[in-house]
Amino acid sequence: MLLAAVIVLCIVMLVLGFLLPRASRRPERGAHRALGLGGRAGSKAPGPLGRWLAKPFFKSSKAVAKSAAAGRRGRDKVER
Repeated sequence: MLLAAVIVLCIVMLVLGFLLPRASRRPERGAHRALGLGGRAGSKAPGPLGRWLAKPFFKSSKAVAKSAAAGRRGRDKVER
């Protein structure tokens, strides 16, 4: 379920970054906030389990940032 949601979020951020580069910053921050909340909640577990539970959220946050940045870079290339 989380994987499908992250894939959809990455696609939305890519399109939003391409169509509205400046307006894509706020939804990107919201996605980081939501995924960070999940990562922080997962990291509360003891020992290595906490790292394992938090890792998918932090990796997903990184993927969302990369897809939004790729959309903005693509828009920049088209405008030049």
